[in-house]
Amino acid sequence: MLYCIFAYDKTHYKIMIMNAEKEMKIGLFVGSFDPFTLGHDSIVRRALPLFDKIVIGIGVNEHKQYMQTTEERMKTIQGVYADKSKIEVKAYTDLTIDFAKREGATYFIKGVRSVKDFEYEREQADINRQLGGIETLFLVAEPHLANISSSLVRELIHFGRDVSDFLPKNKD
Repeated sequence: MLYCIFAYDKTHYKIMIMNAEKEMKIGLFVGSFDPFTLGHDSIVRRALPLFDKIVIGIGVNEHKQYMQTTEERMKTIQGVYADKSKIEVKAYTDLTIDFAKREGATYFIKGVRSVKDFEYEREQADINRQLGGIETLFLVAEPHLANISSSLVRELIHFGRDVSDFLPKNKD
């Protein structure tokens, strides 16, 4: 929607046209999420007030083996955010930057647990900015969640351990 404003500055009338439609701030949080952990959930919930919408993108790589199917991961994450209308969950199989452009993402959201995570994510941020002009927002993991990773949770599941303390509760 465009607004036309007439203003007078003592010597001239000015006509200003302003665009009243603000660009939606869409954050894109991507990963394999196999499984989606409390650490992931913390990043999404802490980023939510900063964005009009967050898209959780489940990356699918045909060369990688997953513990859960794409559909199971989508259903689980959708269940966690059933009460959050600003969150969408989608799967993608192409480059993350191409998915981001299709979704109209204005920022990537990344969680970092350590310096090692930061170095890897910084390289990704640099290439995403170069390829698509999309900035990355880094959120540092909460200290009590910094040791949780999907690979750790998968290992515990493999050995039959209870992992409920590491996974968010489903709202469904």
